[in-house]
Parts: sequence; structure tokens; C-alpha cells
Amino acid sequence: MTDIIYKYFPNLTEKQKEQFGQLDEVYRDWNSKINVISRKDIDELYCHHILHSLGITQMLHFKDGTSIIDFGTGGGFPGIPLAIMFPKCTFLLVDSIGKKVKVAQAVADAIGLTNVRTLHGRAEAIDEKFDFVVSRAVMRLDELVPMARKLVHHEHHNGLPNGIICLKGGDLQSETKPYRNQVDIHDLYPTFDEDYFKTKKVIYLPL
Repeated sequence: MTDIIYKYFPNLTEKQKEQFGQLDEVYRDWNSKINVISRKDIDELYCHHILHSLGITQMLHFKDGTSIIDFGTGGGFPGIPLAIMFPKCTFLLVDSIGKKVKVAQAVADAIGLTNVRTLHGRAEAIDEKFDFVVSRAVMRLDELVPMARKLVHHEHHNGLPNGIICLKGGDLQSETKPYRNQVDIHDLYPTFDEDYFKTKKVIYLPL
């Protein structure tokens, strides 16, 4: 199952391979108690959730020391896979649903991620600043942008200026129209050549 990760990321360390390998068992165990991934989708964990989360790397590889907030993380996507991929970056995983945050924290603990914190709450209550906001199909861009502006500082040290990087699917014309001169949209297919990714995109918007 992890082969699909190694296919696109062949240079993982042994620790990263071990952590990615542990995710199936840990998520299945927690999903049987708290449903964060649909029952039929759990068998597609590595393609539909882990590899999809790593689609953010097609827009940017975070430099060491980068701080990232995963807004609306659910059970830990895209935050957990990104935290494995970038062990020298820090991640705050936030969701308004407490049981989902519980799963994300339990998964991080189980696989030994020391660069992850979780928070049960809403963006309005956060008084920290980050380099990037990441999310996976949580809300429309015009709803996400006002929240994200308050969370992102302007000391840039990555290849792209600080901002939002989110994973979305389908026709994005209407929600990206207000930002058409700034937004960068990258198709995940055919870089990821599985059919699942034919409608999947990663979007970057500087703030």
C-alpha cells in the first residue's frame, strides 16, 4: 500500500518510510471508533488521503523551520502526511470538531511525530502567526482568505511568498475569479497518474 508513496517520493528516509507504513493500522484502528474516513474509502487511504495530501509538495517544498497551520484538518489531512515529509517544519492542526482533532493527535502520537500540535477550535481564536495556511477542500477560497490573512505573517523565507496552499477538485472558476491575477492553480494529474487525480488541483494564493 505504501508503494504508491514511494513511487512519487523515492528518497524518503527510513524513519519516514516507517511512519508512512504505520498510518494504515493506526487510522483503521481509530476509524473503527471515530469515523473520520468513510468506511469504503479507508482501503484507499494511501491514494485518496495520504498521497493527495502530499500534492501540496507539487506547489512548494517547505524549507526547514517553516510554520504551517492546517485549517479544518479533520483526521489529520493534509497535516499528518506533510509533517512526516517535512520533519523540520512545525504544524498546528486545527478543527472545530473535537473528536476529529482527537484522532489527529492520537495518530501523531502513535507514529512519533514531534513537530505536530493540535487544537480544537476556530481560526478566530488563534493568536499565532504562520508562514502558510494549508487545507483540503474545507471551504471556498473567498471564505478561507479572510481567516487566513489574520494567521499569516510576512517574513518570507520559502521559494514562494507566505500564503494559502489548498487542495481542491472540480471547476474552480467562480471561487478563484476574485483572485485571478494572483492565484496559481496546478493540476495534480498527470504528475500523479492515478485516475483519482484527474480532477484534483493544488491552489496557491499569496497573502
